[in-house]
Amino acid sequence: MSNVPRLTALDALHRSLGATMTDFAGWDMPLRYASERDEHNAVRTKAGLFDLSHMGEITVTGPQAAAFLNFALVGNIGTVAVGRARYTMICAEDGGILDDLIVYRLGDTEYMVVANAGNAQIVLDALAARVDGFDAEVRDDRDAYALIAVQGPESPAILASVTDADLDGLKYYAGLPGTVAGVPALIARTGYTGEDGFELFVAPEHAEQLWQALTAAGAPHGLIPCGLSCRDTLRLEAGMPLYGHELTTELTPFDAGLGRVVKFEKEGDFVGRKALEAAAERAETAPPRKLVGLIAEGRRVPRAGFPVVAEGQVIGQVTSGAPSPTLGKPIAIAYVDAAHAAPGTTGVGVDIRGSHEPYEVVTLPFYKRQK
Repeated sequence: MSNVPRLTALDALHRSLGATMTDFAGWDMPLRYASERDEHNAVRTKAGLFDLSHMGEITVTGPQAAAFLNFALVGNIGTVAVGRARYTMICAEDGGILDDLIVYRLGDTEYMVVANAGNAQIVLDALAARVDGFDAEVRDDRDAYALIAVQGPESPAILASVTDADLDGLKYYAGLPGTVAGVPALIARTGYTGEDGFELFVAPEHAEQLWQALTAAGAPHGLIPCGLSCRDTLRLEAGMPLYGHELTTELTPFDAGLGRVVKFEKEGDFVGRKALEAAAERAETAPPRKLVGLIAEGRRVPRAGFPVVAEGQVIGQVTSGAPSPTLGKPIAIAYVDAAHAAPGTTGVGVDIRGSHEPYEVVTLPFYKRQK
């Protein structure tokens, strides 16, 4: 691996907008353009524009594409209708999470698997290793796509002004081919902010034209460009897991409270099945720790790795923490012992550099948009 960061097709544009750039999973990405709080609030109240071209697209085609994905992933991909998408995971033989994924069914025998930037190569290698014996092909399409997202309550109106695609008919967790601002795109509706919104997969050479068109269309609606920093606080408020924080190879989907993505009822074996059956049983009888939300009573911000304490004992660990612009106080997601995991539990603190700051345990998510 070279140490030279990869650049998205929009790199020059981000710099012209004065973005603060940061290395993220080997990519140079915009962290923020101006104020991350303003960017966060724009997505909650109006709309934000994101470059997500660092995500890893892997195309799976062939007569046995569905059967192969059912074997390689924990979900039941065979039941996904053409034009729909599913949130799922890829696990190791021991049940540990290699990555969480979104799989789009683009055609009868064509799927697109979207992996997190930091895991794209791991997922690609795992799929390539697991495809033996299936009449299916795994293709690295990371360079074939740029990915632009419009998120927020104004996003349907903004996108509708530059496409004649049937956005009203496009359900949550669906994707359809269309033309946006004259550019061919796969239009998806699978957001990571807690708001309504769309993701547009386009050829890299069309990314700048599309970004500019959306910027112009969004101006009357209050749309602003948004960086990774507010993407993190938005997904944190929405209680959505981030790989490397809430999800790791040390944890199974059941540890993360996401056992529902594992489909034991599907036909045939799948990688990790035996280990995951045991993990499901453990989660029923004696869960080691549970994933919960924590809301601060004070002002100090918890960070990933900080210990969660009660009665002087360590009872868990923070996986993600940040000031919540929407709630106006610091929040965290943490794994805590089951005995302290009930919503409303008090007497729980986070050890912030030696001082035990009081927190209340709440059910995730912290924020739900009004339908």
